[in-house]
Order: sequence, then structure tokens, then C-alpha cells
Amino acid sequence: MQRDHSLPLPVPRRRQFSALGLAAGVAFVLGTTLAGCKDETPSFKSTDITGADYGKRLTLTNVSTGKPTSLEDFRGKLVMVFFGFTHCPDVCPTTLSKAAEVRKALGPEADRLQVLFVTVDPERDTPEALAKYVPAFDPSFIGLRGDDDETRKAAREFKVFFQKVPNRDGTSYNVDHTAASYILDTEGRLRLFVRHTQPVEEIVGDLRQLI
Repeated sequence: MQRDHSLPLPVPRRRQFSALGLAAGVAFVLGTTLAGCKDETPSFKSTDITGADYGKRLTLTNVSTGKPTSLEDFRGKLVMVFFGFTHCPDVCPTTLSKAAEVRKALGPEADRLQVLFVTVDPERDTPEALAKYVPAFDPSFIGLRGDDDETRKAAREFKVFFQKVPNRDGTSYNVDHTAASYILDTEGRLRLFVRHTQPVEEIVGDLRQLI
């Protein structure tokens, strides 16, 4: 009798179970791998700017030591950079106070965060004024200052806006500026854009993911 080759041949049950087991194993491994990748992806409350092509260089004078200070000096630490000025009536003192709270909340890991305050008003923010103002919020905070050209260069590098706004009688001025901080990771890469309204607990949570 001739076999009808148009019909599929039956597959042995052992081979069927082996194939099903192999498929299940592959699915399990893939699922585990994908789950692992998902768990390793940080979920930040601040704006994630990882991969940004700016905020890579910053060299200004440390007003406490009188020596040039660069981002490279803080490799191995997280760095928070904020541009402001000592005559700022609200955003600057609020931001520095919040940064001090963040550092306190980090507890034993506080020394892994360095806060840098860059003045956008070198005309009035003398080295002496900055050296008193910045560490008053936390002794570890560092004030950085440059001349007008150096200040503009630093602001451009971080895409920070600032502009003098004279008062009505022209006797003084305020400075409008970007009201946010930047966080660089321990390898000096720009990672987060932190709004000045960001709650302390959210900032701390983001930093813990980067430590």
C-alpha cells in the first residue's frame, strides 16, 4: 500500500514535549532578560537630559580658595550646578536652602554631592561677598565666579539664560535667569534638569539612583 505523502506525518509525543519545553525555556529567559533591563532603567522625577550635548565644561574661580576650579575636580561625586546671584530675592536663596535640605536628607551619602553656585552678576558679587553668601547655606557649597566674558561662556555651555533688568529709577537692577539646577553624575555626564519647585524628597530619590 502506498503512503499518502500529502498528509503530514505524525510527530512523536516526546519530540512534541521537547519542542514545547525548549520554547518555554527561551520565553522564560527572554522574559527575565527584558524584565532585568526594565528594572535597570532609572525612573527620575526631574527632567532626564541624559545624553545632552552641553554642560560638559566649566572652569571658574573658586572664591574660597582663589584658584581655578573645573568640573573634572569633582569626578566620583554627583555635582549640582546652579546659576544665580547674591541679590536674588527669592529663587536663589530658596534653591540653595533646598539643596542644603537635600544634602542633609542624603545622610551618610551627603559627601557624595557637591553643590556649585555660579554667579551671573560678577559686577556686584565680589569674591568676598560670594565667599560669605554661599557657604552660609552649607559649608560644603562652593561659589564660582568669572569675569563678564567667562560668565557668559559658562552660561552658554549650560544653556542658561540671564539678563540684567534695571529698576524704574535706574539706580539698581535685578537679574532674570534660568531658575533650575543641573545634576552631573559621578563620571561628569549631564543627567538631570531640576526645577526650582521640585520637592526635596523627589530630588533625593533621583540622586540616590545616580549614586
